[in-house]
Amino acid sequence: MKLEELLQHKVVAIVRGVSSKYILDTVQALKDGGIHAVEITFDQKSREKYEDTLVSLKIIKSHFGDSIGLGVGTVMTAETVKEACDCGAEYIISPNVSESVIRETKKLGLLSIPGALTPTEAALAYEYGADVVKLFPAGNLGKGYIKALMGPLNHIPFMAVGGVNSENVKEFMDIGVVGVGIGGNLVNVSAIENGEFDKITAAAKEYMDAIAAM
Repeated sequence: MKLEELLQHKVVAIVRGVSSKYILDTVQALKDGGIHAVEITFDQKSREKYEDTLVSLKIIKSHFGDSIGLGVGTVMTAETVKEACDCGAEYIISPNVSESVIRETKKLGLLSIPGALTPTEAALAYEYGADVVKLFPAGNLGKGYIKALMGPLNHIPFMAVGGVNSENVKEFMDIGVVGVGIGGNLVNVSAIENGEFDKITAAAKEYMDAIAAM
């Protein structure tokens, strides 16, 4: 996946805590709602759940092919980058700035989206080769902080993640971020486990309608 393609999507759905047995229906529900970029996150506390993320990546890639921009999140090591790449991930997202993760990501020809909080972290991430820098947690930082940070760093593409919802997504986009990552406000695990995938589709449509109205 090229950077331009990812940025066209605007919204990356963050799928966290969803078992591989629900992953096809979850991604289909997001796609039905107009979202075509998903991030499947690793659970670094549990090896079993870590392995299940790899299974989910394989399932999504096999079923949806190039119709879904497939990313993986909470990537903390270069070894995890390699494993995710082998399972079909096209972009690598982290909550932090790790030079080894970023450089391995670029070495493998994938898109790099590390997380940063400060101007120093954002500048370092971009220097290491990041394609986009994830400002996290965006909701806690606030739009004022993000706008101020983006002033002197206007050469860096930023994505807002954390605390973004359908009511404020336009406000974040208006300050100049290239995209947003949305987790629990969009991908409701309880609804998924109850088979209420129509709720996921409806939420996805709400976000995409908000973006389209800009």
